[in-house]
Amino acid sequence: MKEKLIDLLFKYKNAFATDKEPPGAIIGHEVDIVLNVENPYPPLLRRPAYPASPRAREALEEHIKELMDLGVLRKVGHNEQV
Repeated sequence: MKEKLIDLLFKYKNAFATDKEPPGAIIGHEVDIVLNVENPYPPLLRRPAYPASPRAREALEEHIKELMDLGVLRKVGHNEQV
């Protein structure tokens, strides 16, 4: 059973993200994402952050930094058009 799983994972190894390619990367293609809201920051998103422990907040900030380093996320100013 273990060998079948390893064979299956190896067969579809290109379906998994690596350190060289960010999650969701499509090599050779560019995908335009069109937002379907008039304002990219609707009022519902203008709330204070949920309370979190310092440990949880640090883990979240590390994860966000990793996604920014991979190019999955980018920082956007409050008046910037996305």
